[in-house]
Amino acid sequence: MFAAQLKRFPDASAIDGFGACDSIVEMARRVIASGPEKMALLGHSMGARVALEVVRLAPERVKKLALISTGTHTVREGEAEKRHALLALGRTEGMAALVDRWLPPMVAPARRADQQLIAPLHLMATQAGIDTYAAQITALLGRPEVESLLPNIACPTLVAVGAEDEWSPPEQHRSIAARIPGAHLKIIAKAGHMLPAEAPDALNEAIADWLDMPVGSNTMMGDDE
Repeated sequence: MFAAQLKRFPDASAIDGFGACDSIVEMARRVIASGPEKMALLGHSMGARVALEVVRLAPERVKKLALISTGTHTVREGEAEKRHALLALGRTEGMAALVDRWLPPMVAPARRADQQLIAPLHLMATQAGIDTYAAQITALLGRPEVESLLPNIACPTLVAVGAEDEWSPPEQHRSIAARIPGAHLKIIAKAGHMLPAEAPDALNEAIADWLDMPVGSNTMMGDDE
């Protein structure tokens, strides 16, 4: 997922290996245990929820925060049923069948037949396996309340989303950015939920601007749509 970002920012590292973790809090504790003492912390989708939990548990460790293609709402009506239906599909027909149904809406409509984009994402999700997927579903459905945390975030914060994200739409990110003091909102054209892979150059530019912000400042001028 982050290949283009790791290439552009060679001093960065990906914190993954959540594996059987089935709670956002447990995932956040792994980040705290394995990450550097001071982190410019970027999370995508569920990873952004993990990043917010890191801020809650250890705010002194996070010098900058980037929330990409995510949400801060609690579990919505019908969400559990939809997630469990996908899980049931994976258990009965295999992980590839689950990903066949789950992945297309995660990218911009014009890119859904682009195998150069889709094939590696499909492989990544399929190789994760049904047990990891099940653990993530448990974590997401048991996610902690986080919206009350947003006004207390005091580090430079980037909130970024693809303009064609159907899973976590731009309006959701406008609300998140509005609640974090000084947050910068970046809406990137022609990209969906898999923003780091769909529009790597545009996202990398936003990340570079965020990394250039001085620590101790949470002011980034204006929104960029």
